[in-house]
Amino acid sequence: MLIAIEDAVEECLFMTVVSDDRYPFDPTAVSSDRPLPLYLQLADHLRQLIVQGALADQDVLPGEREIAERFGVSRVTVRKALQILAEDGLLDQRQGSGNFVNRGKRVEQPLSALTSFTDDMRSRGMRPASQWLHRGISAATPEEALALGLRPGEKVSRLRRLRTTDGTPMAIELATVPCRFLADPEIVTESLYEVLRGAGYPPFRALQRLCAVQLTADQADLLHVPAGAAALLIERRTFLEDNTPLELVRSQYRGDAYDFVVELNLSGATRESGGSRPSSENRS
Repeated sequence: MLIAIEDAVEECLFMTVVSDDRYPFDPTAVSSDRPLPLYLQLADHLRQLIVQGALADQDVLPGEREIAERFGVSRVTVRKALQILAEDGLLDQRQGSGNFVNRGKRVEQPLSALTSFTDDMRSRGMRPASQWLHRGISAATPEEALALGLRPGEKVSRLRRLRTTDGTPMAIELATVPCRFLADPEIVTESLYEVLRGAGYPPFRALQRLCAVQLTADQADLLHVPAGAAALLIERRTFLEDNTPLELVRSQYRGDAYDFVVELNLSGATRESGGSRPSSENRS
C-alpha cells in the first residue's frame, strides 16, 4: 500500500515536471557500455551539474521515477546515486519533500590581510580542522631553495594537509618551512602560524600569486569534486619583519566554495579628499 502511494505521488510529480524541461540532464552520461556501475555514473553526472552550478543551490530534483525515465535506468540505480550525493553533502533529502541541491556554504576571504586558515575560519564562527596527508623533513627542492633563500640541499619541514570547514573539504595545502624556523613538523597540530609566533618567528607580510587550475583526479577525490573541476591555486611566500623568507605555501582551493575579495582604491584618491573606495570581488 505504501509503495503504491509512493508511486502515485511520484507519478504526479513526473507529470508536472517532465513537461518542464528545466533540468540539464544528459542521458548519454550514463551507459551500460562503460565499466563503471550505472549508479556511480549517474552520481558523477549529477555531482558535476551541482558543482558547476547547472543545478542551483536549493533546486529540487524531480522524483526517482522521472530521473529513471530520463536516463533509462532502474529506480534502485537512481536511489543509490542520490544516496551517494546525500552522503557527500550535495543533496538534502527531506522526507515528504524531495531531494534538494546543497552546494554548501561559500567562504569569503579578503586578500588584504595575512591570516592563517585556522584564525580566519574561527573569526567567522566556523569550525576549522585538518586531515594530515604528510608531515616530514627532507631536502629543499631547487624551486623551494630559490623561493626561501636556502642553500642547495638545506633541510625543510613540509606539512601537507586537507583543510576543512565544518566538515566540508575546502583546500589542499602544502607548506614548506626551513628547519631553522620549524625543526619538528609534528608539533603543528592546528595553526602553523600559532606555532611560528610561539617560537619567536611571527609572520609579518606575504606575497601571493593566484591562478585558475583544474584539479587532478587525486586532488578532486580529496576535495569531493569531479576530476578536472575548477580550482584556485594560491602560491604564497611569507616573510619575517626583516624580510627573511619564512614559508612557501601552495594551496588548491575549491572553486565552488571560496570567494576571494579585494578592495581597490582609485589612484590618488584619499579619504580627506572624499575619493570613492570601490571594491572588487574575485570569485574563484
